[in-house]
Amino acid sequence: MPRVYAIATMDTKGVEIAFVAERIRSCGVEVVTVDVGTKDPAVGVPDVSREQVTACCRNTHPLTKTDRGEAVTAMSAALVEFLVAEHAAGKVAGVIGIGGGGGTALITPALRALPVGVPKVMVSTMASGNVGPYVDCADLTMMYSVVDVAGINSVSRRVLANAAHAIAGMVQHSLPTAVEKPTLGMTMFGVTTPCVDAVRKSLEARGYDCLVFHATGSGDRAMENLVRSELIQGVIDVTTTAVADEVVGGVLACGPHRFDAILNARVPYVLSVGALDMVNFGAKETVPAKFQGRRLHVHNAQVTLMRTTAEENRQFARWIAGKLNCSTSPLTLLIPERGLSTIDAPGQPFHDPDADTALFEELERLVEMTEQRQIKRLPLHINDPEFAAALVSDFLSLARR
Repeated sequence: MPRVYAIATMDTKGVEIAFVAERIRSCGVEVVTVDVGTKDPAVGVPDVSREQVTACCRNTHPLTKTDRGEAVTAMSAALVEFLVAEHAAGKVAGVIGIGGGGGTALITPALRALPVGVPKVMVSTMASGNVGPYVDCADLTMMYSVVDVAGINSVSRRVLANAAHAIAGMVQHSLPTAVEKPTLGMTMFGVTTPCVDAVRKSLEARGYDCLVFHATGSGDRAMENLVRSELIQGVIDVTTTAVADEVVGGVLACGPHRFDAILNARVPYVLSVGALDMVNFGAKETVPAKFQGRRLHVHNAQVTLMRTTAEENRQFARWIAGKLNCSTSPLTLLIPERGLSTIDAPGQPFHDPDADTALFEELERLVEMTEQRQIKRLPLHINDPEFAAALVSDFLSLARR
């Protein structure tokens, strides 16, 4: 029967995780305590010992490490493998972790590795600052511990009890399975909104549930996380602009694994090159000095855009082609020859047909076209209604296959 997994470094947090487990059980929910300590013996008897967790190790055993940082990193990797395997076996109803800086860094990667929708709570001393490195794009709830996780006192008793009751409530009141529409992921920027809106409306009218993600790097990762969790059954990737930030060094980089989850999932996939005419920075004064002589456009007080060059566009093409050439299921790349964004059109500040052509030609040169992997160049702007119609038509063709 699925249970809540309560995780802590029980050499230092054994009393505290035992209290959390007791509060969860008081709600009528079964709980399993998991020890991920790496130094002294556990305080109390865990249901799952650190040795059982580290049995999942693929590399060096964490418990043989003498350096604390190395031990924590290795134990974290083992916990990911352990928790993913337990979930795959149908044993995990939810997960709660408690910890300070080391414990939070150790436990949260395993929580992020679980599919979206699995309840996840982390009580942490780190939760009042920048939680981005711990949460990333997962549906992970961080709760600030207020006091250190060091004993049961008048404050920690309330905070830990609230966290325990929260995870119990999440598990007990999950949504029943419903008959759902096929779900699609789409990427959009303000400068590709007309295209994506037209695609979305067309496919919603055909019975699809369309999820639109802001192509800000984190939005790209969120979409791919849902693909990985099998909550998205197809992707129309109009706006791949975060590749530009990844290659050039903008503030909205997609990370090195962009496209991987989509290609591995083998879902129907249509993509384009939306907004690859720009790299994103913050306020104009934050643009790195080496780019100050470039063509810049102040989008608003907090966002400055930089026009990409022909050579940068060739780099984007190489980056994208390296990913797409690994695909084993049908995909189509549609190229809008007359512009990549609202500001890449005649009379607009980023209109540069030569730079765009460099991108198109390099993609055609490097992407290995097969019956399953196609490129289509269309004499249209990305926001032309006809381009949106082409995206829909090609997606439906792939979906029928």
